[in-house]
Amino acid sequence: MKKPNCLSRSAFFVTAMGMVVPAGATEDDTSGNADAKVLDRVMVIGNPANIEKIPGSAQIVTKEDIRQQNYDDINRALRKVPGVYVREEDGFGLFPNISLRGVDTTRSAKVTLMEDGVMIAPAPYSAPAAYYSPATGRMSGLEVLKGSSQIKYGPHTTGGVINYLSTPIPTRETAYLKSTIGDFDEMRAHLYTGNTFDSDAGQFGILVEGYKRQNDGFKSIDETPDFRDGDDTGFDREDVMIKLSWEPDTAVYQRLEFKYGTSDLDADETYLGLTNADFKADPTRRYAASRFDNMDSEQEQISLRYAISPNDDLDIVTTLYQTDFKRNWYKLNKVNGDKLSKVLATPGVSQDCMKGTAACELRIKANNRDYRSEGIESVVYSRFETGGIQHEVVAGVRLHQDEVRRFQWEDRYAQAANGAITGMTPGTPGGAGNRFQETEALALFVQDTLEMGPWTIVPGIRYEYLDQTYKDYQKGVSEKDSFDMTAGGLGIAYRFNELWSGFGGLHTGFSPPSPKGTNSGLDPETSTAFEIGARYANARQAFAAETTFFYTAFDDLIVVDNVGGAGTGNDENFGEVDSYGLEVALQYDAGIANGWGLNNPSFLSITYTRAEQRNDAMSTDAESIFSYGKKGNKVPYIPELTISLGTGLESGKWGAFISGNYVGSTYTSANNVGYQINGSGDPDARFGKTDSYFVADVSAFYRFGKRIRLFGGVQNLFDREYVVSRQPHGARGGLPQFAYAGIEIEM
Repeated sequence: MKKPNCLSRSAFFVTAMGMVVPAGATEDDTSGNADAKVLDRVMVIGNPANIEKIPGSAQIVTKEDIRQQNYDDINRALRKVPGVYVREEDGFGLFPNISLRGVDTTRSAKVTLMEDGVMIAPAPYSAPAAYYSPATGRMSGLEVLKGSSQIKYGPHTTGGVINYLSTPIPTRETAYLKSTIGDFDEMRAHLYTGNTFDSDAGQFGILVEGYKRQNDGFKSIDETPDFRDGDDTGFDREDVMIKLSWEPDTAVYQRLEFKYGTSDLDADETYLGLTNADFKADPTRRYAASRFDNMDSEQEQISLRYAISPNDDLDIVTTLYQTDFKRNWYKLNKVNGDKLSKVLATPGVSQDCMKGTAACELRIKANNRDYRSEGIESVVYSRFETGGIQHEVVAGVRLHQDEVRRFQWEDRYAQAANGAITGMTPGTPGGAGNRFQETEALALFVQDTLEMGPWTIVPGIRYEYLDQTYKDYQKGVSEKDSFDMTAGGLGIAYRFNELWSGFGGLHTGFSPPSPKGTNSGLDPETSTAFEIGARYANARQAFAAETTFFYTAFDDLIVVDNVGGAGTGNDENFGEVDSYGLEVALQYDAGIANGWGLNNPSFLSITYTRAEQRNDAMSTDAESIFSYGKKGNKVPYIPELTISLGTGLESGKWGAFISGNYVGSTYTSANNVGYQINGSGDPDARFGKTDSYFVADVSAFYRFGKRIRLFGGVQNLFDREYVVSRQPHGARGGLPQFAYAGIEIEM
C-alpha cells in the first residue's frame, strides 16, 4: 500500500475553506502533531495534492476549519464549499437537508453520505432520508466530490458524495481533550487517546474516543397548568468510538483495521413550526401542542477493513460493514383531525388549541422505525504503463443489503380549554404504519486514470443491479421488483504550467427509488452532467482560485415523500429539471504574500445556481410541495446566490477570525408562490418563501505553550432572525446568537 505522497516544494494546496497550506507542507503538517496513518484509498480525495489531478470539482474541509469556529453543525461547516446548498431545520444540524448542484434537498436523500468510505445513511437504498448524521464536531475533516469524479461512489450519483473523516489512529502516544460551554446551557466534551506501537508481530494501533454534547435548546414551549418545562427544548448526544489496527511484519504490506462506534440522541425536537405572525413576534417560540415531541435514536456501526499490496503497483482494499439504526420520533401529527400545515395557515379553534388556549384532541404519532445496512466491498488498484501512458485502473464490487421496518402508532390526547391534558387514548401498535422495505444490491465499477504528460484522462462506468421487496402488513401487500442502472463518465484535467490547470467532464448519473416507489411504478432518477473549470495556485503570492461552470439535466426527478419531508405521502417522479450555474472559490493570505510574520488567511466563495423545472408538474396532489409547478419555475429550496467570505489574523500564540455567509431567498414549493396557499387553493403553511439572510461568526484563540489553547466565539454575531424553512410544517428559524468558550488540550 503506497502511503500518501508529500506535496512538492513548488506546490501548495488550498481548501475550499480558505486555508492555505504553504509550500513544503505535507498532509500530516495540516492535521496536527500526532497525525495518523490513514488508508488513502478509503478517502474520496485523499492526499490534498490529488486535487490538481481530479477532473472535477473537489473540496476538503480540514480539521482546523471545523475547529476554528468550533462547528458541530454540518450546515455551517459546508457553507463555504461552493455548489453545496443546505436547508436548516433545527438550528443545530441534527437533521441536515443537503443538496449538491440543485438536487432535491429533502433529508440529504440524493447525496451519497459516507463515513471513512462506508455509506452512513440508515438505509441508503431502501430509505435514503438521512435521519442520522455523524457529529461534525468529532470529525477530522470532510470531503466533497461533485461531477464526473464521483463515478466510484453510489447509489446516488446525480448529486455527489460527502465523506466524513473520523479521527484517525495516532502514530504516537496522543491524548486530546476539548471542553466547551456556551449559551442555552451548552456543554460539550470531546476526548480521545491512542497510540501506535511496534511488537514482534508487527505494528499495532489503538484509538478510543468519546464525544458528548447537550443543551437546553434555544426555543421555549408555551406552558399550561400541567406543563412547566417550556425551556427544555434541547438535546443530549453521546458518541463512542474505538479503532484497532494491525500491520503485520511481513514482506508484503498488509493492514487490518477494525472500527466500532455508537451514537445515541435524545432530542426534544418537533416537526411543528410557527405561523408567520407568531414567527415575526418571537421566532424562538414553540406551541404548547409540541410539548410531547421527542426524537430518540440509537446508531451502531461496525467495520473491518483489510488492505494488502502484493507489490508496489497493486493494492486491494476489502471492507466488511454493518450499521444498525433505531429511532422513534414521537411528534404532533394532527389537531382535531386536521393536518398541521392547514392548522398553521388557518386561524380558528384548531390553531388556538395548538397554542394551548382551546379544548381539542391532539394526535401524537410515534414514527417508530428500525434500519439495517450491511455489505462487503472490495476495490482493486492496479498501476502500469503502456506506450508511455501511466495507468491506474480501479475496479470495485459491492454486495449490499439494507432494510427499514416501520411500526408506528398514533396516541390521542384530550385537551381542556386551558391547555391541560385530561386524558390519553393509546394507539394500536402498527396502526399508523406497518411496512417493510428491503433492497439487495450488486454494484460494480471500473475507472482508469491515464496520465500523459500534462494530461489526466479518467473514463469510468458504474453498474448496479437491485432486488427490492416491499410489504405493507396492514394492506396485505407483498411485492418484489428488480431493475438495473448504468452510469458512465469521462473527466479530463490538463496542467498548463506550475500555476494553471483546467478540468472538465461529462457523466451520467442515477438515483434509485425506494422499494415502495418502485412498487408504485417509479423509474430511477437519471441525469446528464457537464462541467468545465480552471484552478490557479501561486505559492509565492499565497493566492489560489478555482472556478467551475456546471450544467446538470435531470430526468424523472424523484421527490422523496412528496410532502417535502413530512413523510406521509408517496415518492413520485416529478419530471425534468435543469440545474446550471457557476462556482467560484478564491483564497489569499496577505501575511504570507507580504512577509508580515503572521498569517492573514482570507477567502471568498460564490455559487450562482439556476435550478429550473422543464415541465409542468405531473402531480396534482395538494399534499406535495412539488405539485402544480409550472415549466420555468424554480426548484424549491435552491437559492440562486450564496456567498461565503472571511478573514483572520493568526500568529503562533493567538488568532482571531470572522466569517460571513449570505444565502438568497427561496421558494418553498414548485408552484413558486409567495403566500401560504397550495396548488389546489387551500391554506398550507409549507408554501411561500424563505428569507435571504447574512450571518456572521467570529472566533479567537490564545495558546499557552504548545499543548493548551483557550478559545471562544460567537455564532450569528448580529443575532439575525430569519426563516430558513417552512418544512416540515410552518416557519422555522436559524440558530440565534450563540456565544461559547472552551479549552483544548493535546499532548
